[in-house]
Amino acid sequence: MDLFPLWNSLRIASISIVIVFVLGIIIAYWVKKCPRIIKGILDVFFTLSLVLPPTVIGYLLLLIFGPNRPIGQFFLELGIRFANDWKGAVLASVFVSFPLMYRTVRASFEAFNEDLASAGKTLGLSNLYVFLRIRLPACKNGIIAGSVLAFARGLGEYGATQMLVTYSKNTATISTTIAFLRSGDKDAEAMVWILINIAVAAVFLIVINIFENRAKRRNKVHD
Repeated sequence: MDLFPLWNSLRIASISIVIVFVLGIIIAYWVKKCPRIIKGILDVFFTLSLVLPPTVIGYLLLLIFGPNRPIGQFFLELGIRFANDWKGAVLASVFVSFPLMYRTVRASFEAFNEDLASAGKTLGLSNLYVFLRIRLPACKNGIIAGSVLAFARGLGEYGATQMLVTYSKNTATISTTIAFLRSGDKDAEAMVWILINIAVAAVFLIVINIFENRAKRRNKVHD
């Protein structure tokens, strides 16, 4: 059995979560500090891909990053191709999973006790130190939960990827492999990959539950 689709899915999800992790934290913190009206507009913009059909997202990405488009040609000159390449699957995964990271982290930042940050600044600590050593540790449960959700979403992404990346042995993921096998009436092989997908998803759900239970126990202790 060729396990490339599993390896490729994990590779795509791992690279995309690194990008989503950094962007999610930075953008969530930036939006949190914006005025209410601007915050509302930005919140809609950054979470729009959460409610759009994945095929729409994939089509828009193809219009923007396709090889015949200015941005797509720019990346081609840098040796990066998105259309019909596994890197395109990374791009699709970033766009569909980002809202999960962003919303979860922003909720944690909103719940953060700003008195802790003020106390740190009163002691002469820099904004960067307060952000890295006080704010992020205090919000770590939300950050971890958002990361796990975004990773799991990226791992199971199909619609946007299918629009941007044609299925082949070099671009196959778990989701696209299942669709390909089903279209060829290879139900038994498709079921194997479905079970693999369920097993991987279950692992990440268990991780989420573990962190939620730890957070509840800590809250009880503090109460």
